[in-house]
Amino acid sequence: MKIYCVGGAVRDELLGLPVKDRDYVVVGATPEQMVKQGYKPVGRDFPVFLHPQTHEEYALARTERKTARGYHGFEFHAAPDVTLEQDLARRDLTINAIARDPDGRIIDPHKGTADLKAGVLRHVSPAFAEDPVRILRVARFAARFGFRIAPETLKLMRQMAGNGEADALVPERVWQEVARGLMETKPSRLFEVLRECGALARVMPEVDALWDDADAVHEAMAALDAAAQAQATLPARFAVLARPLAPLAVESFAARIKVPADCRDLALLAARHANTVLDAAELDAESTLELFNAVDAWRRPERFGELLTAAFAGAPNAAPVRARLERARAAAAAVNAGEIAKAAKAATDIRGGVNAARLAAIRRALARDE
Repeated sequence: MKIYCVGGAVRDELLGLPVKDRDYVVVGATPEQMVKQGYKPVGRDFPVFLHPQTHEEYALARTERKTARGYHGFEFHAAPDVTLEQDLARRDLTINAIARDPDGRIIDPHKGTADLKAGVLRHVSPAFAEDPVRILRVARFAARFGFRIAPETLKLMRQMAGNGEADALVPERVWQEVARGLMETKPSRLFEVLRECGALARVMPEVDALWDDADAVHEAMAALDAAAQAQATLPARFAVLARPLAPLAVESFAARIKVPADCRDLALLAARHANTVLDAAELDAESTLELFNAVDAWRRPERFGELLTAAFAGAPNAAPVRARLERARAAAAAVNAGEIAKAAKAATDIRGGVNAARLAAIRRALARDE
């Protein structure tokens, strides 16, 4: 039995990047031998085990064969006679098909180290075309590392998008890869790559439509990268992506790829109110209160803060305008709604009284800015 560290951990070590998780391939072993040595089986589709002490993943070397269209259409074969080279040959990119043995020796049958040095994303074999998720993964790695895509790989991705293979992507995997890509260093590259290979129109037509307006898409992608530089949260970054879209388009997009509720809700607020937020310097007290009420800034102050982050991402001289809104919201939020409710003669008077008190507080806060 031989054990090799493989994939992303080896790649990131060679790039001098911190390694978060290590994955291992075990050659020459059976599931029974792994269990006997204390490894805990966790794989549903093929033999994967957790180390008894480190809890890192150890997978038996395997090959795979395409049996149907889509992400799940594979048959796996894991046995003691499967070699390390056979296991590496099934991987997506050369930079992910590098292994290291316990002595530190690098095993690199597909010249992944050379592609790392050159900054190239290149597929390992024609089997790349069998898994549509790999289109999204290439786009995500482009967003992470800034690497260029080998011409032959981009050609293959275009063929996959054109022949309908991308249509077999399950919504959960699309969102998983989009979410990861949004959190990369340059998330705009994710969407640019998907657009370039034709996959964006297949999986996110609402976002693809942004490319009909060169100025609009340039502004949207620049804002997305600005949000990344500001280390914005995932909901805020998704809201930046969604803010140029019509609310109905956001609802359709989010439903189709099963976007989580927190990301969807913030995106809808951005689509509806981002322009108003951007023009906040021109808002009077009444319009400012109307905005706060519309986005529920009282009960959801954290979400309101994320809305401001999404709206102002990439905007020049945004800091004073954001500060103005935050001061106005804080002043209005300090109104004691409970005391007003106690003093009200009827329940119908409570809302009006609270709004009037908040409006007065906003007027005082805005007056201090003038």
